[in-house]
Amino acid sequence: MDETLMPALQKTTADHRANESEKVTINLGHIEAGQIELLVLEGFYSNRSDFIRTAIRNQIDRHAQAVDQAIARRRVILGLHRFGHAELEAMQVEGEVLEIRVLGLAVIAPDVPPELARATIRSVSVLGAFQASAAVKAALADRMS
Repeated sequence: MDETLMPALQKTTADHRANESEKVTINLGHIEAGQIELLVLEGFYSNRSDFIRTAIRNQIDRHAQAVDQAIARRRVILGLHRFGHAELEAMQVEGEVLEIRVLGLAVIAPDVPPELARATIRSVSVLGAFQASAAVKAALADRMS
């Protein structure tokens, strides 16, 4: 991401939304589902979700180098980022525009009006979750990929 745009980013890992999760539905064969249930009954995992989260984390760790390379290649910012009214307003005054590229959670503050979002955000690409008011999402719909 362009260095001049960095002041507009505010990392907010303390934000309560960092603890939110996204629901994912998967289909398993009967044998795999039974094996997971057996591991839960044997006390290896507290529940099926715990097993599945652990398996996913292990796969992400296994491919950590590839993920790091893809983040660098795509120039994606990793983590939780909040784009606030004051930051976007300052960008508008400076005539700057923002290309949001986040792997994680991108949040546009609730007090950001759709007109300000359109004036300061060129594009939105989020691998994860994007939170904004319905009006801002509608205003940026043609800029989201």
